[in-house]
Amino acid sequence: MSELLVNSHNGHIKASDRVPAIARPFVSEKAMRTLDLVEKFVEEECIPADAVYLRQIGETTQQRFSSHPAVIEDLKTKAKKLGLWNMFLPKNHFKEGAGFSNLEYGLMAEYLGKSRVASEATNCAAPDTGNMEVLAKYGNEQQKRKWLDPLLNGEIRSAFLMTEPQVASSDATNIELSIRRDGDHYVLNGQKWWSSGAGDPRCKIYIVLGKTDPNNKDKYKQQSVILVPHDTPGITIHRMLSVFGYDDAPHGHGHLSFNNVRVPATNMVLGEGRGFEIIQGRLGPGRIHHAMRSIGQAEKALEWFLARINDPRKKPFGEMLHKHGIMLERVARSRIEIDSARLAVLNAAIKIDESDAKGALKEIAEVKVLVPEVNLTVIDRAIQAYGGAGVAQDTPLANMYATGRTMRIVDGPDEVHLLQLGRNENKRGPAHMNRIEAQKRKGNELCKKYGISLTDPLHLNRKSGEASKL
Repeated sequence: MSELLVNSHNGHIKASDRVPAIARPFVSEKAMRTLDLVEKFVEEECIPADAVYLRQIGETTQQRFSSHPAVIEDLKTKAKKLGLWNMFLPKNHFKEGAGFSNLEYGLMAEYLGKSRVASEATNCAAPDTGNMEVLAKYGNEQQKRKWLDPLLNGEIRSAFLMTEPQVASSDATNIELSIRRDGDHYVLNGQKWWSSGAGDPRCKIYIVLGKTDPNNKDKYKQQSVILVPHDTPGITIHRMLSVFGYDDAPHGHGHLSFNNVRVPATNMVLGEGRGFEIIQGRLGPGRIHHAMRSIGQAEKALEWFLARINDPRKKPFGEMLHKHGIMLERVARSRIEIDSARLAVLNAAIKIDESDAKGALKEIAEVKVLVPEVNLTVIDRAIQAYGGAGVAQDTPLANMYATGRTMRIVDGPDEVHLLQLGRNENKRGPAHMNRIEAQKRKGNELCKKYGISLTDPLHLNRKSGEASKL
C-alpha cells in the first residue's frame, strides 16, 4: 500500500467505499471504479505536483502570466491514459463527455478539489467546464468544431466574461457592455472584470455576455452571448485582479476593455436575446462543481487539522493538541458539517440529473450558500490549530481560505440565493396559515364531540383582591 494513499488507522479506505449510502443506488460500477482511480491520481500524482506547479510558474508578473508549467502537460498525458478526462459533461444532457451523471462527477470533483492542478490535469477546470457546456448545449456545428473540439482535447483554454466593474453585477440585468449589429459583424464596447482564465496564454476564446437590445421591455431579453477570439483587435487586458493578495497565475482574473471590437455575426450563440437563458443553463451545473470541489477543500483542511493535533512535537501546556477537548469538539463539528454539506450537494446533483439546472434551483441555491460557509469554517479551525503557520505559506490553508471565501461571491453572491430561497419559501406562508387555522377548528370540533371543555387547562382566572372602588 502506497503511503500516499493511507487515510485512516486501518490503512486505506477506498473512495468507492466511502460513497454515502443514500447515493450508492445512483452510482454505476464504472463510476465507482473511476472514482477510485481519481482518488489515486489526485493523492499520488496531483497533490505532490502542486509544489512543482507553483515553482514552474515563475516569479515576475510577466513570467507568471506567460507561463505554462510543464508538469500540467505531463499530468494530462497520465490522466488521458487512465481515462480520467472530461468527466464533467453529464451523460443525460451531452454526448461529448465521459458518460457520467452530475452525481457521479460530483463525487469525483470532491477529490479534484484537494489539489491545485487536478481539475486542469483531467480537463475539468473552471471556467472551461462551463464554457464547454455552453458550446455543447447551445453552440452550432461551426462553433463546436472551431472552439469546443480543442477545448475538449485540452489544447486551449477559455474565459467567461460577465461581471463589470461599474455596475452591480450581482443583478446581471445591469450589465452594460454593448453588442451592436453592423452588417455581417457585431461591434462590442465596454468593460469586463473578474474574467477568470483571461491571463493564461493558452486562453484563446472569450464567451461574453452583453446587451444587444437595451430598450427591450423584457429586461431578460436584452442580453446575448457571443464568442470573441482573444486576439481580436480592440481588446485590452489592463490588469489581473488579486484574491486576498494571491494572483492565481497563470489563470488569473482579468480586467478587460473592448473598444470597437468587431466579430463575425456567426459568433452569436443561439441568437440575440437568449443570453439569460444561456447563463442560467451554464451556472447551475457549475455551482455544483464548485460546491463539490469545496467539499474536497474542507476534507483537506480537516486532514491538515488532524495532522497538526497529532504532531508529537507540538505540545502546548505539556500535552498534544488532541488532548485538549476543545480541539476534539472542533474535529467532531467539522466531520458533521462536511458530511451534511456533502449530502446536500449530492441531493442537488441528483435533482439536476432528474430534470436540469432550472428544475433544481432550490437545491442549487441551498448548496451555493451552505457549502462555502462549511468550507470556510473548517479551514478556519485548521488555521487556528496551526497558529502562525496557518496564515503563512508553510501550509496551503491561507490560500485555501482565500479561494474558499470567493465562493460566497462567484456565480451569484449569498444574498441573491438567500433572497430567492426566502421569497419562494415565503410563498407557502398563506397556505400554512390557512392549514393551521383549519386544524385548530377541527381540533375544537373534536373536543366538542368528545365532551371536552375548550378551556385552557392552565387557565387560572386568579384576581388580586377586590376591585378598586375608585
